Amino acid sequence: MEFYNVGTIVNTHGIRGEVRVMVTSDFADERFQPGNTVYLFPQGATSPVAVEIARHRRHKNFELLTFVGMENINDVEQFKGAAIKVDSTQHQELEEGTYYYDQIIGLVVETLAGEELGKIKEIIPTNGANDIWVVQRIGQKDLLLPVIDDVVKEVDLAAQKVTVDLLEGLDD
Repeated sequence: MEFYNVGTIVNTHGIRGEVRVMVTSDFADERFQPGNTVYLFPQGATSPVAVEIARHRRHKNFELLTFVGMENINDVEQFKGAAIKVDSTQHQELEEGTYYYDQIIGLVVETLAGEELGKIKEIIPTNGANDIWVVQRIGQKDLLLPVIDDVVKEVDLAAQKVTVDLLEGLDD
């Protein structure tokens, strides 16, 4: 079975078994619907732990989850630092030109002239019209790329690269 990373448990929240999740995926509301199954990959574990989501809510910049049968802090303490993944059957078909976060993170970014800028290390979702891709550059501060047609010219998943047109002021 192939798994896709959708978040990391960064801490517990309260004493009633809630965990605080830093999401690394899109569609958080759908992914963390009560009744859905996700797979926890605790650090150092050899196999995943399948859990069913009992409750989901958003708090500040985190998603808070409670799992079925784990209503106490002692039940979930062991999962701090665990990756949360979904299996490949939970990936839906997307419209052309749209991508899952895990397809974009790690892609090499280069300019129209072929100059390599770095790799996409993170995606910042916004409440506005577009996400921001964070490009990690060697020896420079991270580059923040707005995901708009004027900037992102081509996403080539097969070649594992993104071609961009750096508008004036983006490379500061």
